[in-house]
Amino acid sequence: MRTYVVAGGTTGMGRGLALHHLRTGDRVTVVGSDPGRGRAFLAEAERLGAGGRAAFVRADLTSVAENRRVVEEVRARHDALDGLILTAMRHFGSRTLTPDGFEATFALYYVSRLLLSHGLTDLLEKGGRPMIVNVCGVGVTKGRIHWDDLTLGRGYSGVKAMLQGGRATDLMGVAYPDVHPGGRTRFLLHHPGFTDSGTGSLRQPARALVRLLAKVAAQPVEKAIEPIIALMADPPAGRLLAYDRRTPVDPSIPTLDPAAARRLYDLTRHLLD
Repeated sequence: MRTYVVAGGTTGMGRGLALHHLRTGDRVTVVGSDPGRGRAFLAEAERLGAGGRAAFVRADLTSVAENRRVVEEVRARHDALDGLILTAMRHFGSRTLTPDGFEATFALYYVSRLLLSHGLTDLLEKGGRPMIVNVCGVGVTKGRIHWDDLTLGRGYSGVKAMLQGGRATDLMGVAYPDVHPGGRTRFLLHHPGFTDSGTGSLRQPARALVRLLAKVAAQPVEKAIEPIIALMADPPAGRLLAYDRRTPVDPSIPTLDPAAARRLYDLTRHLLD
């Protein structure tokens, strides 16, 4: 029996991957902010006959303290992990600063994933074939890190924030093997493509538009998670894996620059102390 943690596991692709692993006999702890969705996930686990292998941890993953609490709760539950799956995403229509001083999209897309990945590395290293799966937009080259304005105090837009968060989480994956050079844990950056994974964080009229587009062009969650399941079951060689659906991403593209990855890690490494 393998053991997984899924951050953002009560909706969309996170939920799909969590239920997949429950169906195959694994233990799964999901993390999410909505207690109602957490209860719904646990009810579905019971329906599958997997209630004893499922757990829900409520947390606001934009908060540094809450991420640290999640790490401690996972440590209390498990001695080892086989996988950490990072899928938590949310659209913020207006500029929001967290109590820690981060722009909220950056906090969710980058800071949370930084804290969970590095904070749970010791448990992952005890797993069978450990892997961190980061569902993101790897391969997309639009957007950049605003090094002189990470909180986007000048000219904020939701798209700008999402693009910066996407580029930051790409760089986190690049930095991870270098920070843990003797480790066994693989880091998978995976771009699933346009997926019908819900519109709960969007406001109108954007919600209606995305729902309409999803009916026409989006793939269902069940299809979107298939490449991830395959890569987790039979991973290729290497510590850093980057895929756009089933196609490897060229590691030399500018958005996966090792120097930029190290720069961002050095700017935020104090959070891991």
